[in-house]
Amino acid sequence: MLTRKIEVLVGLFLLSGLAAFLILVFNVANVEVKSGANHYTLYAKFSNVGGLKVRSPVKVGGVVVGRVSAITLDPNELIPVVKLSMDKHFDQFPETSSLSILTSGLLGEQFLGLTPGFMDDDIAMLVDGDRIDDTHSALVLEELIGQFLYSVKD
Repeated sequence: MLTRKIEVLVGLFLLSGLAAFLILVFNVANVEVKSGANHYTLYAKFSNVGGLKVRSPVKVGGVVVGRVSAITLDPNELIPVVKLSMDKHFDQFPETSSLSILTSGLLGEQFLGLTPGFMDDDIAMLVDGDRIDDTHSALVLEELIGQFLYSVKD
């Protein structure tokens, strides 16, 4: 009977160690396990998404307010469409807001910078399924260097 009790305790110890390891892995990978009820979806079209990736943060003034949930190509216009999963705590962005693809540091990861627009009586708030029209694409470093080199030669 004593050995059975020890086996159960060892099993519980191993399960708690496995649970702690999984929590550590999710925190290191910055993966959140939440239901979709706390999020709403926005869309934005860009001419160039550069190195933007799925799960890249959407920031307002450095504060994360959402994540990129998908990047697809519009089959009709053939331009990238970015799907954003925004936190419902931050649902007060007007339709005049703009979205830019920015880079952390000179060669850091890319993220989306959301700039809230002006508010007026006839301006509505962004809701689930809306599209942000004012977008600024990523700056491609190679194109900038190429433009600089060609401008120096002239």
